[in-house]
Formats: sequence, C-alpha cells, structure tokens
Amino acid sequence: ICQAWDFSRRLDGSDEEINKQVEAGKKKFAGFELPGRTLGVVGLGAIGRLVANTAASLGMRVIGYDPNITVEGAWQLKTEVEKASGIEDLLSKSDYVTFHVPLVDATRHMINAERLKIMKKDVVILNFARAGIVDDEAVSAAIKAGQVHSYVCDFPSNLLKNHERVITLPHLGASTAEAENNCAVMVADQVRNYLEHGTVVNSVNFPTVMMERTEGYRIGIVNSNVPNMVGQISTAMANAGLNIIDMLNKSKGDLAYTLADVDKPIAQDVIDEIAAIQGVLAVRTL
Repeated sequence: ICQAWDFSRRLDGSDEEINKQVEAGKKKFAGFELPGRTLGVVGLGAIGRLVANTAASLGMRVIGYDPNITVEGAWQLKTEVEKASGIEDLLSKSDYVTFHVPLVDATRHMINAERLKIMKKDVVILNFARAGIVDDEAVSAAIKAGQVHSYVCDFPSNLLKNHERVITLPHLGASTAEAENNCAVMVADQVRNYLEHGTVVNSVNFPTVMMERTEGYRIGIVNSNVPNMVGQISTAMANAGLNIIDMLNKSKGDLAYTLADVDKPIAQDVIDEIAAIQGVLAVRTL
C-alpha cells in the first residue's frame, strides 16, 4: 500500500497521461488475497493476540507459537488459532510470518539462513518487533534466490532501504501523543503495583505473577528456578506457625518468583530463615 501511494504521488502529466501511467504501472502492485492463506504469529502477548485474532476474522488460517504464553493469554485467543508444536513447525506451514517478541538471546536471529530453508517458497516475512530478530543479510539473500517473496519491517538500513522486495518503515508503533502518555501511565502503574503488591507484568526476564490481595500479610520471594524451592519456603512458614492463605509461584528461564499471603505478621527471623535457603535471591514483605 505504501509503495502504491508513493507511485501515485509521483504521477505527472495530464489526466489522460496519468491514466495511462496507472494502467501501465499497476501490475507491479498485484498482491495476494488473505482468506485461505496461513499466518504464523510468533509471540502471543497482547499485540500478537490482537494480530492473530484479527487475521482469523479476515478468514486466514492462523498458527501461533509462544512457549511462554499465560493461561489468561491463551483464553483471549480465538478458538480458530492453532498451536504450533515449535518454531520450525510454524515456519514450515506459514505463507506469512509475523513477529511479536522481545529481542533477547533466544530470539536474536530467530530467522536465519537455516530456518529460511524450511519456510514455504514465496513466504512473506513481517517484523515490527525488534531489529535483530531477523537476519537481514540472510533474508536479502533468500529474496534474491527466490525463496522469500518479500520482507516488511520497521528497521531501515543501508542493506534494505532500496531493496525492491523490501518495505522498511519507521518504528512508529508508540509515536503518538496518546501512546507516549499511555506508556508512561502503564509503567507507573506497574511499578506501583510491584512495590505495593509484588505483582509483575510485562517483564522481559521475570515471569508474569498477578495474585489478588487477601486480608493477610504478603511476602515476595525471588529464587533460582530449581526443584523444592516452594517446599522449603512453605516449610519455613509452617514451622513459624504461619498459615498460607494464598500462594502463587511462576518461573521464567532460570528465575522463579513466589507470592504468598499468610494469616499472621511475618517476623524478621522467618524472613532471615527464608533468605538463607540456598537458591533464594531476594525476600521482602509487602
């Protein structure tokens, strides 16, 4: 669409001449109809879910992949969205692939020369997440070889900016007055909720942990993601005569985070005992 707009803006001459230019040039903007095509969505957070659900409403077959999706997030997906068994499974079945993940070690060059080989011929790759998730040189070579139809991304570079089958856009997702304000409010709310209630959302390296506050006393514990941590923490509380009203433990990678509400104030010696457990990294009461 952007290229077609640019084409129209460059038309010159009389109306009759412009009409001839349109008829002669419009063939190069021919695209594909979306219904019946398969969209692979990598990353099913808030944005990925919106993309997946919208594509399903447009009649596309949608396959999603996100090893860290929450139960709440899964409930928000349309029932038509299929679950991929792995990233390779998704790539091998998709006509279009779109990315909605952060740039971390596990996602850097997620699309590389090896994975491009298993993708369908004439696949369209869309990356509006982060530069570095897609290996630009590998994609450029795959386009030249006829494996990839086109690449659309938010990250212009000297390699990509003039490529005839690459569309590069400015990274404008949050560049509105409303978005800037909403981001500031969101960050403030999330920091406040963490400080007051221990909840964690939208963290890159921490699991999402949200637990309704009870009338009890809350403790938050960060620990290594190893076996028997919850058992040791629970035992320390039980030995101190604390009854657990509610408890939630989540992990992400090497880290785990536990929130627990108990029926009595938590004495300093109990906090010290939990902090002394091998693998516990931080303890605080809220």
